[in-house]
Amino acid sequence: MVVSPPLCRYERGLPSNSSIRTTMTSMPHLKNATRSARKMTRRRLRATTMTTSTRRRQQQQQQQTKYPSNTKTMDTSPSSTPSTDSSSSDSSPSTSVAGNPSEPATTPNASATGTATPSDQHYTDLENWLAKLSRGTPLSESEVKALCDKARECLMSESNVQPVAAPVTVCGDIHGQWHDLMELYRIGGSAPDTNYLFMGDYVDRGYYSVETVSMLVCLKVRYPDRVYILRGNHESRQITQVYGFYDESVRKYGSANVWKYFTDLFDYFPLTALVENAIFCLHGGLSPSIDTLDHIRQLDRVQEVPHEGPMCDLLWSDPDERSGWGISPRGAGFTFGQDISEQFNHKNGLTLVSRAHQLVMDGYNWSHEMNVVTIFSAPNYCYRCGNQAAIMEVDEHLNKGFLQFDPAPRRGEPHVSRRTPDYFL
Repeated sequence: MVVSPPLCRYERGLPSNSSIRTTMTSMPHLKNATRSARKMTRRRLRATTMTTSTRRRQQQQQQQTKYPSNTKTMDTSPSSTPSTDSSSSDSSPSTSVAGNPSEPATTPNASATGTATPSDQHYTDLENWLAKLSRGTPLSESEVKALCDKARECLMSESNVQPVAAPVTVCGDIHGQWHDLMELYRIGGSAPDTNYLFMGDYVDRGYYSVETVSMLVCLKVRYPDRVYILRGNHESRQITQVYGFYDESVRKYGSANVWKYFTDLFDYFPLTALVENAIFCLHGGLSPSIDTLDHIRQLDRVQEVPHEGPMCDLLWSDPDERSGWGISPRGAGFTFGQDISEQFNHKNGLTLVSRAHQLVMDGYNWSHEMNVVTIFSAPNYCYRCGNQAAIMEVDEHLNKGFLQFDPAPRRGEPHVSRRTPDYFL
């Protein structure tokens, strides 16, 4: 028997409550049917309410999917900046669903709200810093810190024996001579059109160590597969406190913070590089503790340059006309003869050891019957030595050529004639 739901008692023509109560008491089967009808009505109302709320929730989700930036803008405080707001990227449905932040679907969101993606902001910062440094303007302290943080992530992935592809231009010491670094780019070509490998000693001696090392590190981060920077013996805390970089940093910034940022970063610089498995590049020279390149790969380079040991030798040793190993007059590292370099090259399948570290008047110098070449890229070293500088160009077939250049002209600096210089570290 189907019983319709009871009518509202306020409806016209309905008996009073006492009459209904009396009727229900005298007819139990109607009372039970009415109670069942009420339960059924409540279920229908509850189902209708759930369906309505579910439909409303689905509509809101569709609106958020279609206009995610509008929804997020309401939750974002006015003081937050687009470059540091990580919540906007988390709310993007394309990122959360696809699991790939680089999907093209995320790009319209950034452009629609006028914000840049982290990758775009990364390159924008680097380009702005390079433009600033190319004018000879030092970076601010906060910019130096940000640059060193970016560079640390880049350098941590590189090996102690970093592989480098040819063609590449190999450069020696720079020593804070920023004007001559700009001359080097003019002679050798600008990055990334020219691949560069620098073999250390970017700071000290010259007057612009901050600008020089900032430029090279910035180029490394901007073009990580085009520019390579190795560690020299002057990329250390102890040496830079004696030969100028520390004092220059304090003078230009009013504190030693910038000096600390860079010297902490120096610990991550690769020790050596290997061009096409044939040309071994490093700052100093060979070590009696190292027979193969695998020994170098096993070293822990993330530390201050030790006073002795294989890592110290790689940054301090020099070739010598005498055979065998000898005591270095520098007080660190060793001297090594032609027999040592020939044996090392033969054992590791190398054709050449390319190094820097020593002042040579012509900018480059062959030794050990062309088993070793020294490259020096700071012309008129210390603004008084009168030497030329040079860079070595290595083509795809490992043919080598040298470009020599004189110092860049500077206003008010007297002309210095070439002479045999005193000994310099």
